[in-house]
Amino acid sequence: MAKKLALIGLTLLAGFTNTATFAQSTNVNGTSSNFVTTAVPFLRISPDARAGSMGDVGIAVSPDANAQYWNVAKLPFCDKNYGFSATYTPWLKDLVPDIFLAYLTGYAKFGKDGDQAISASMRYFSLGNIQYTTATGDPNGQGNPREFSFDLGYSRKLSEFLSTGVSLRYIHSALASGVSYMPGGGDYTPGNAMSADLGVYYTKSHETGDNKSRTFSFGAVASNIGSKISYNSSRKDFIPMNLGVGVAYTAQLDQYNTITVAADLNKLLVPVLDSLNGSNDQLGVVNGIFHSFATGNQAKEIDASLGLEWWYQKTFAVRAGYFYEDPTNGDRQYMTCGLGIKYNVFQINASYLVPQGSGITRNPLSNTLRFSLMFEFDKIEKAAPDNSDNSSGSAE
Repeated sequence: MAKKLALIGLTLLAGFTNTATFAQSTNVNGTSSNFVTTAVPFLRISPDARAGSMGDVGIAVSPDANAQYWNVAKLPFCDKNYGFSATYTPWLKDLVPDIFLAYLTGYAKFGKDGDQAISASMRYFSLGNIQYTTATGDPNGQGNPREFSFDLGYSRKLSEFLSTGVSLRYIHSALASGVSYMPGGGDYTPGNAMSADLGVYYTKSHETGDNKSRTFSFGAVASNIGSKISYNSSRKDFIPMNLGVGVAYTAQLDQYNTITVAADLNKLLVPVLDSLNGSNDQLGVVNGIFHSFATGNQAKEIDASLGLEWWYQKTFAVRAGYFYEDPTNGDRQYMTCGLGIKYNVFQINASYLVPQGSGITRNPLSNTLRFSLMFEFDKIEKAAPDNSDNSSGSAE
């Protein structure tokens, strides 16, 4: 039953039915809510265990292979020339056992002193096996709802401290494959969309001597800016276009200890639903972005993330964070923690979302785990040919 409820929630977000869905509702605590809803919300699920353990902070923290998701502009500042990362996230594990997000990404630097980078990534979101039912509870087929996206990115340094980058994305969403018919006899096809990310990144370090330094970083990214997505001939929905800014301050205290404090702010560039007809189908993408600043309560539509990271000898990391969303805009509020271990070119990160609430107020994301495996390395030089025999022959 819980799985069916989860699917119903996703299908409402995707707009499968023509039933009016009003933007304004009432929370359990009686406060008025004004939600911004979109299709393919999996695009806003953090696929990175490092950021996941820091309250989903990632726009301005030091770059690694997962920068492709957070801010593609960071990649030219990676310490290594090549990197790959794979992350596995069991999703909503407190409700259902077989929903998961898998993420694979990689980058390669090139150009003068590695001032440019190309990157690619793929996200795959599976909702497991579903027994669909009609509104009256009759069987309506079985299927394996799934969504995925594929990205290609390019980034380069503009100066010693500044870089920019762009990433193009293809999105495919097949949430109701296997359904024998749609409510009201409507048609259904998997949804497809194209979008882009555009980011900037600034970072500058100051050496203070005795193995001490201070680094300030700033990042900004507009993500998922692209076409609407449609699952039938009667409606199109916005994808989760987003504007994010972040700052990070890193202090190397001595040769052993490094601490980073970081914060991100994010706002969806999608207007609240029209309270008359439950859709924004009449708005184009550009108009929708402008309307996102004219509808609802702007301050309450901003999500905030705060993260802390401590490295010991650049080998062992302890992380913690907090994510806040206003009660009238979704009410996601949770603490996170995690660990990281780095050895040579290999790094493994794990994050945990601390349980909060109880009963109907329990956060459905409680106990969420993420695991990331990362490899970052420089180009392996080819061994020089052994000419000792030839040299000996010449001498003779």
